[in-house]
Amino acid sequence: MTAARAADLPSIALHYGKQAPLASLKAFDIAVVEPDHGFDPVAYRAGKAEGAGSELFAYVSVGEVHPSRGYASRIPAPWRIGSNTDWQSIVIDQAQPDWPAFFAEQVIAPLWARGYRGFFLDTLDSYHLVKNADVVAQQAGLVAVIRLMRTRFPGIRLIMNRGFELLPALRGEIFAVAAESLYRGWDAKKKRYVEVSQADRDWLLGQLVAARDQYGATVLAIDYVAPTARSLARATAQRILSHGIVPYVTDAALETTGIGLIEVLPRKVMFLYNSRESSRINASNAHRYAEMPVNHLGYVAEYVDVNGSLPEVVSAGDYAGVVAWFDGYVSPDRAGALSNWLAARIADGTRVAVFGSFGFQPAGSFVRAAGLDDAAPPKGALKVVSADALIGYESPALPERRGVEPIRVSAPGARTLLRLSDANGTHYDAAALTGWGGYVLNPFVVRVLPGEDEQSRWIVEPFAFLRQALALPALPVADTTTAAGRRMFFAHIDGDGFPSRAEMPGRRLAAEVLLDDVLKRYAVPHAMSVIEVETSPQGAYPKESPLMEDVARRMFALPHVEIASHSYTHPFFWDSVERGEVRESLQGYSLAPKGYVPSLQREILGSSEYIRSRLAPPGKPVGLMLWTGDASPTEAALDIVDAAGMVQMNGGFTVATRNYASLAAVSALGSWQGRRFHVYAPIMNENVYTNLWTGPFYGFERVIETFDYTGAPRRLKPINIYYHTYSASKRAALDALHKVYRHALAQEIHPVFPSEYVRIAMNFNDLVLARSLDGQRYLVRNASHLRTLRLPAELGYPDLAAASAVAGFNAGPEGRYLHLAADQASFGLLPAAPAAPALSSSNGRIAAMTRDADRLVLDLRAHVPLEFALANIDHCTASADGKALKPFRRDAGLSHFRLTAHAATIELRCRLA
Repeated sequence: MTAARAADLPSIALHYGKQAPLASLKAFDIAVVEPDHGFDPVAYRAGKAEGAGSELFAYVSVGEVHPSRGYASRIPAPWRIGSNTDWQSIVIDQAQPDWPAFFAEQVIAPLWARGYRGFFLDTLDSYHLVKNADVVAQQAGLVAVIRLMRTRFPGIRLIMNRGFELLPALRGEIFAVAAESLYRGWDAKKKRYVEVSQADRDWLLGQLVAARDQYGATVLAIDYVAPTARSLARATAQRILSHGIVPYVTDAALETTGIGLIEVLPRKVMFLYNSRESSRINASNAHRYAEMPVNHLGYVAEYVDVNGSLPEVVSAGDYAGVVAWFDGYVSPDRAGALSNWLAARIADGTRVAVFGSFGFQPAGSFVRAAGLDDAAPPKGALKVVSADALIGYESPALPERRGVEPIRVSAPGARTLLRLSDANGTHYDAAALTGWGGYVLNPFVVRVLPGEDEQSRWIVEPFAFLRQALALPALPVADTTTAAGRRMFFAHIDGDGFPSRAEMPGRRLAAEVLLDDVLKRYAVPHAMSVIEVETSPQGAYPKESPLMEDVARRMFALPHVEIASHSYTHPFFWDSVERGEVRESLQGYSLAPKGYVPSLQREILGSSEYIRSRLAPPGKPVGLMLWTGDASPTEAALDIVDAAGMVQMNGGFTVATRNYASLAAVSALGSWQGRRFHVYAPIMNENVYTNLWTGPFYGFERVIETFDYTGAPRRLKPINIYYHTYSASKRAALDALHKVYRHALAQEIHPVFPSEYVRIAMNFNDLVLARSLDGQRYLVRNASHLRTLRLPAELGYPDLAAASAVAGFNAGPEGRYLHLAADQASFGLLPAAPAAPALSSSNGRIAAMTRDADRLVLDLRAHVPLEFALANIDHCTASADGKALKPFRRDAGLSHFRLTAHAATIELRCRLA
């Protein structure tokens, strides 16, 4: 089948799991789900008109009912004419005159009221299970059911699962006809996946072709393969499509993401960790070290505690692989289960990357499965026999006899990364890449250097090791550092020190110095916060409160300042707040009033209401929560922020400088607390750079080194100036602030508000990247806030002329940054740069775009005077809001423009070659 013909077919997916990945399913035109799991089809549309985007269809059973269904008890006994013992369900008499109305009102109407407009009709041939059933009457009853649905619910769309006998009576009334197992199926009795016989395939293919060619229905074939057999699923889908049939290939339980006309590319990596080593995920070494490289490669970490149940399968449609990080062995009661689980994953083809330890002594069946050999414990001193280029990245591999795992690789084709030998000449492979993934064992993963600051260094190069161990393909990467081709920038200020007096002439409030000398000078996006107990009349400084509140009101009135809360009493430990406990800081103090019982609601909602009612201009929201203290909120705290319609940030520990030049000093995007995601501040604040505000007070100027380190050779973070009010209390600190601002604002930046960055970071977790079945086109879905993809250089360039919602691209340190102009986009690739006019970069977001053969229109909106660069416009005329434009500079094929306005509609009209 040609690509053009395939493009005319709807992409359809089915997922019956309770935790169906709705974001991923948006890559398909239609996603069939089990409605009893509580999904919201209206929210799923995300404001799009019915039929304009992906639609949820509800699975409904017509010929059978399971006793667990809510309406089952209301079905009269005479209508129950048989049973399906395979599914423990009841077969319903379709010939009953009142059955069509019952089905419409009791089954379809409640789902219609919830917003479902499409339905997948199953069990249409269950009457064959009933001996001596009147086939003609049963089929007539089914036709009556369907016709009443169409009459009762105008615009309803129906997919029939089989029901071929009904098609002559329903010509033109059915949207699609589905059938299971054209090439691959599931043998329920033998519990195994099977290939369909030629005879069965020929019969079913004939039925589907007739449904399409004679009755005008779209036809869908649903085949089944093991959830780890991704290549087989892809090949099966391609075979189905070759007949002009919509394919969907998934697991037998329909509980993983399958392959259809669209293949959703997995963006999750399963992280195994041991909660007995670290009770909270954000304290684990897996999070501290491995999650940042995984994020940068475009993947989301999903944590699984080895002390709980381990998943029976790791679906290749949902996960790119497994990362396991253990500092030592797990408890003996879990070692066997972990060993067996890892061996099973190796057997089923799941890619696994192990850091630190396997979690147990490798032996027996595991070493055989992993292609390893046992070795005798080392004797005497160890020496390095060979080290791959991946070893010695930031620190050399220094052999230590203690803790070396006595194993070596034996599988053909394995690549030893670090080989040691002892005094007897016995070899040990401390790191290797294998056919199933790879491992790097302690003490050759990360070295913690001696000293008070406990700096760490990577011994293995983490990006390359992860790419190769997990066999990660070169793909477009969701990027949280860049917008419209420029590195993002924002500033945010924790309110600590609002009552402090500046050590300068006049002894003004530090907050007032900050307002006049910083916030008014740098009219770029900021978030400003206060601590209620510091500024409130009922707080710790009632005499100073009128002045402090006046300063806060003037700060919050600035258009480039968004309003944040920094809590009521500045808790130092948020888990203690959840328990209602006052806990002092490590320095031995607390801001909590006497007798106060800490409360998450009071700290978050109460402080926000104080700011809204007393300090914020009318109508300006308090939309951001900046965490205090350990900046480690609990899931319950995150729930409260989300329910209030706010977003949240702070925490992390990105402090890399020339003195601490290590990826270990760059944090992940954020951390998971249960089902909630806590967004980290991209760069740490001046408290760290000034040795906990003990000096030198100009120390924050070294954050410029952090900006540089996280900008190249990999752009790992946006530019984030993060500090406290008390930085305006000392001349050295204030001078350092000005130096940092001057440096940051001299770069080509894309200013955003902190809350905008938070939403971009959150969107990283649910953005969907997919590919057409022929591999020729990438699709992006659910890009509600994150609008940049990083395209590796080896993939080439986007085909802009044939793309949808791609405004252009700009070169970056690791490839090309693609600018998306909508929450859905698609594009193919070219080996050479396209000649189409394009946006190269802008300091404003792309609110909308239109591209025709001779015209490009961009709606650009910035928070500062608009700047942008356009490519390939030598044969074009440019205008802004209808007024002719001329570039202020041309270089390297780009035309650069500046406007005084913050927003404009840019139009290019071009002469066709």
